Amino acid sequence: MAKSAKKMALGKGLSAILNDPDIQNNASEDAGNTILGNVIEIPLDQITENPFQPRTNFNEEKLRELATSIRELGVVQPITVRKMGVNNYQLVAGERRFRASKSIQLETIPAYVRTANDQESLEMALVENIQRQDLDPIEIALSYQRLIDEIKLTQNQLSERVGKKRSTVSNYLRLLKLDPIIQTGMRDGFVSMGHGRALINIEDTNIQLSIYEKIVAKGLSVRATEELVKKTKSEPEVFDIKANETPEIQSEWIAHFQAFFDTGVKIKTNAGGKGTVQIPFKNLKTLQSWVEKLKQ
Repeated sequence: MAKSAKKMALGKGLSAILNDPDIQNNASEDAGNTILGNVIEIPLDQITENPFQPRTNFNEEKLRELATSIRELGVVQPITVRKMGVNNYQLVAGERRFRASKSIQLETIPAYVRTANDQESLEMALVENIQRQDLDPIEIALSYQRLIDEIKLTQNQLSERVGKKRSTVSNYLRLLKLDPIIQTGMRDGFVSMGHGRALINIEDTNIQLSIYEKIVAKGLSVRATEELVKKTKSEPEVFDIKANETPEIQSEWIAHFQAFFDTGVKIKTNAGGKGTVQIPFKNLKTLQSWVEKLKQ
């Protein structure tokens, strides 16, 4: 019977174990600073989100899957918070677990409590998120850049912190030199990091965009893109740059489109004034939300 009871406790996950008074004997808020460095159960309504959170895209389907797992097994890996005051904590790492737990209306969540200043909190949040597998290349690149700019790390120091080769870090950072429309396409999954690395070798953003359009329209592989880039560099006349130039007066129009659709937009016109407006979308749900917005 004892063996069965132990198995049931484990099946409920870490949350069940932490609720056991025999195990969680230091979890009381009355213990004051003794909770620092410990894992305790904290009410979700006492935790605020991290303003330094580097992640900007949260896959709703993945969050629902995580929520289902938490409902069945509990929160297996505690989140990390920093103590801000009495009954007041700020999330440092584990926002997906935090959001998923809130979505199924859990009252408490296991959390590792520590002290951290703003810079430490930013660094922990950035490094924790970089280690995850579901970040897009631009999110990773932006996180690397923030660590360099705000934590004042060199690329060598950064590579040591995140456990990546310096060349890997450098390759991600170079993606930020791409045209914003291409960066958006990479975030939305239209092109891969391999495509982006090939396009970086083209300095003229107009040519970058022309090749990007071909990649998306024809579904070019990374190898085919590399060959096209190589050919373009040796034969600049492959692309008619003037035909792809965006008139200066259109800059304001593009800004309005991008603000409305919240994505990269390109306007292309010919000498006669005819042209197209290109608005990439990630999935049908996004497209449907635009349709609803246009109806308003």
